[in-house]
Formats: sequence, structure tokens, C-alpha cells
Amino acid sequence: MRQPGFNTDWMQSQSDGLLALNGLDVALEEIRDRLITEGRITGQDGLALLLHEDLGSILSMADICKRARFGKDIHFNLNIHVNQTNICVLACKFCAFRRGRRAADAYAMDIEKYISEIEPYSDIIDEVHSVGGLHPDWDVGHYCELFRRTKQRFPELHIKALTAVEIKHIASLSNISISDTLEMLSEAGLDSLPGGGAEILVDSVREKICKGKESSQEYLDIHRSAHNLGIPTNCTMLFGTVETPEERIEHLLKLRELQDETNGFQCFVPYPFLPDSTRLPEAQLASANEILRMIAISRLMLDNIPHIKAYRMNIGDAITEMAISCGADDVDGTVLQESIMHLAGSTAPLDHGIDDMCRLIERSGCDAVRRNTVYNKFERVIADRVSRRRSLPMVN
Repeated sequence: MRQPGFNTDWMQSQSDGLLALNGLDVALEEIRDRLITEGRITGQDGLALLLHEDLGSILSMADICKRARFGKDIHFNLNIHVNQTNICVLACKFCAFRRGRRAADAYAMDIEKYISEIEPYSDIIDEVHSVGGLHPDWDVGHYCELFRRTKQRFPELHIKALTAVEIKHIASLSNISISDTLEMLSEAGLDSLPGGGAEILVDSVREKICKGKESSQEYLDIHRSAHNLGIPTNCTMLFGTVETPEERIEHLLKLRELQDETNGFQCFVPYPFLPDSTRLPEAQLASANEILRMIAISRLMLDNIPHIKAYRMNIGDAITEMAISCGADDVDGTVLQESIMHLAGSTAPLDHGIDDMCRLIERSGCDAVRRNTVYNKFERVIADRVSRRRSLPMVN
């Protein structure tokens, strides 16, 4: 089923829009022409876009490509983040969330506590998003019981949970394969993977900022295993730490290559490093312009990943509104509760309802479309005149 506004002839529409873009220099004209004739740009093109001084034209190109696919539609969902534990056997330099087991503010929710965190929102959300630390004792049996009981209590709720490194840790604790771990979790109620933890998929960077985490290849292999089992996933990029422009492009190329193979990524989520309370003083940090540039380049390079998300919890509402005109077609949803980004310094509000999300999107001159997690149910919504239906109708 096609979502509202999806143009079945989007490649032709994209070409028509790009042809109408004037005032480009020779370098950008060549990239534009490659998008028109081949539908895909090279890694060298991506690097040129990262370094090119004409930011306005790059943002316009991304907006044209986004509108060719989705028109004025911007997607969001109704979700809550429940971070089940902050206890972690790793100590990534950029992480402000992680605690050692003996820390005064360490916590590990039991299953009843986890369910009670969802309960107040269960009638208004469609998705629970759960990631956390690598707890030293929680094996596959624990998470299977967690998901099984959550589904028993909230059968219509989509469970999007566990990053690749969490899957690796659970498999290792349980002494079973990645594939078997994913299959067991899926049977227990896990519906999709959120895609976090990619950071930068270059091992020399990972050695500096998240030593001990899964390797670049392991991240990709775990997502490949999920895709092969029919489990959809998102993918991410954390930028603005110690990586080079070339390494950002390498990251995008690796994701694009896997998507060519599996077609299992639903959405790409680029977000900048937030420095507060972390241990990475050498981080480069990203300006607002750089955030918008990365979102735009993601749209232009990841031609095979349909959705590009402006991660409101990280970049805030103001930059999110601008990102909608720079290539993003998706906004992380209501997120009525969240810990990881806010401990790292996010000030994004946590009290957004449907009306708030609609107003944010409408201020950008676009139309709000409420979606489910897997992008196959949609409902157009307007601020202050919103359907309160629990289920989402299918749109032909």
C-alpha cells in the first residue's frame, strides 16, 4: 500500500524538479545530473556535498528529492521511550546515560515496573521504543519474558527494542547465535529494531569513542540477520565526535550497500553528538547548519532507504522544523518519556501530543501524516481537529 502523497513516478518527478533548479556551479550541476540520469550519486559526490560552500542549493536539492517521493507529507507516530536499565558493562566515551552497577543512580526495571511505565500512555500510543545498557545478567530468557508479558498486557502495541550491541550482548550471555537470539525475541513479541548504536561505521573511530562495542561489520551483520528473518530495522549515524568527512560518507555507503542487498532498513536517523555530561572533550560538535547539511546529504545519498528522520529528541523542535524543508520526511513522534538524549543535554519537550506534532509540521508548510511503526498504516491529521481513534486506517 502506498502512503498518502507518495508519487509512484517519483524518479521522474525528482528529475523534473532538479532540472528546474537554477544557479548551480559546475560541481553541483554534475551531481544533480547524476541524480537525474542514474538516480544515485557516488561517495565522491557525497564528500563534495559535505564540503561545498553552497549550502542553500544542497538543501534545495534534498527538498526536491523528498517532495518527489512524498509531496508535502511529513510522517510521525505516537510513541514512548522506556529505557529499561542504565547499568552497562561498557563505558562509551560519548554516553551520559550509562552507570556502573554500584552507582547511586543505577537502575534496572523489573518486568512489572517496565509495564507500569507504559500503562499511563497505553491508550494513546502505538509504539514503545526500548533501548538501554548492557546489563550483565539479562539474557535472552529475560527479554523474551519481558516482551511476552508486555504483549499480553498491550497486544496492539508495537515493540521496537534493542540495538545491535544489545542483541550481540544477549546472544553472548545466552551462548546462542545472533540469528537464534533474534528469532526467539521475535517469537516473544519483538517487532522491530531501532537501529541505534551505529555511531560511525568505521572501526578506527569506534575504537576512540566506543571501544568494546560491536565492530562496524558486526553492526551490519546483525541488521542483515534481522532483515533475513523479516524483522524490519532502522539505521542511524552519530556525527560530530571525532570522525572525518570521509568517514561520514563511508558510513552512508555501507548502509546503502546493505540496503541494496536486503531492503530491510525502513528509516535512516542522523543525529549530532550532544556534549553535556560526557567524557569526549575532543568532540568537534555540529552546528545547526551542519545538522541540516547531514540530513540533506542523507536524503541525496540513501536513495534506497525511503525515510529520513529528523530526530526531534536530539535536535529540538526548531531545527526539526527546518529539517522538514531539507530532506527529512519523518519526525520522531510524541516521545512522551525519554532518558538517554535528555541526560546528554537535549532540551526537546516531552509533552507533545498529536496537536503539537501537527502544528510543528504545519508551521513548515507541510501536511501531518500519522503513521504506524512499519509505515503501512497512515492517517492525515490536522491540529485541533484530530481523530482520537486508537487504530490507524489503511490508505490505498
